[in-house]
Amino acid sequence: MEYTFYKYQGTGNDFVMIDNRDETFPKNDTKLVAKLCDRRFGIGADGLILLENAGSTDFRMVYYNSDGNTSTMCGNGGRCIVAFANFLGIIDNETEFEAVDGRHHATIADDGTVSLHMKDVHTVSVYENYVFMDTGSPHHVELVEDLEKLDVKQIGSSIRYSGLYGDSGANVNFVTPLGADKFSVRTYERGVEDETYSCGTGVTAVAIAMKILGKTQANEVSLSTPGGLLKVSFVQQGKEFKEVYLTGPATFVFQGTVSW
Repeated sequence: MEYTFYKYQGTGNDFVMIDNRDETFPKNDTKLVAKLCDRRFGIGADGLILLENAGSTDFRMVYYNSDGNTSTMCGNGGRCIVAFANFLGIIDNETEFEAVDGRHHATIADDGTVSLHMKDVHTVSVYENYVFMDTGSPHHVELVEDLEKLDVKQIGSSIRYSGLYGDSGANVNFVTPLGADKFSVRTYERGVEDETYSCGTGVTAVAIAMKILGKTQANEVSLSTPGGLLKVSFVQQGKEFKEVYLTGPATFVFQGTVSW
C-alpha cells in the first residue's frame, strides 16, 4: 500500500498525519505505526494521528503514541489535527471534533494559532511533593530547581514506572516559575518513553497545578517548553476547572508518500 502523509508540529511536538476518511489504514497494525514514527527507520514523530469521518462532528481524531499503541488525549496533536483539517478544506476557522476523551471545540486564527477547548478537570490531587490530575491524559506535576540541568528522561522514567501509577503509568512534568504567570516546563511522555519538546495536556496540567498551589493568581498562564510557548486559560469554580483552553501554533512541516 502507498499512503500520502503529512507532518505537523506544535511547539516541537511532532506528528504524522494521515487522512483516513476512506478507512484504508490498517489501524490495528501496531508495528507499522511504530515503524512510521521511528526517527531512524521511518518518517519520525512523537505520534501518528488519523483523521476520520464522524457522524455528528466535523471529524474524528485517532491518536497513536510512537510505540504504536492508541493512547489518551494529546493536546498538541489535537491542535495540529485542527490545522490539518483546515488544510484539507474540511473546516474553516472553527470546528467541533471527536477524540478519545469526548468532543472538542477549537478555533484557528489567520496566523495559524489554534485554540483548543480541553476537557473539564474535576479532580486535582495534591500531595507533599507533587500534584496529579487527568487533563485528557494522566499527569504528574512536580516543582523543581535547576530545571535546565535535570535528567528528565531518567527521573521521569523512574516516576512513570514506579508503583505510584500502576502498569499504565503517567506522564511526568517538571516545572520552575519564571514569573507571576509564566512557567518553564519539561515533560517525560509515556508511550514515547522520553522527553518531548512539548506536551499540550502536560502544560495544561501544569497551569492548573500552579493555580491550585498558589504559585499564580492568573487565569491565563504562559508555559515555556523546549519547543516554544503555549498558553492555557481556565475558569476556576471551587476545586474544578472549566472552560480550559490550550492555545499555540500548529505548523505544517512537509508531506510525502510512504509504501509498505
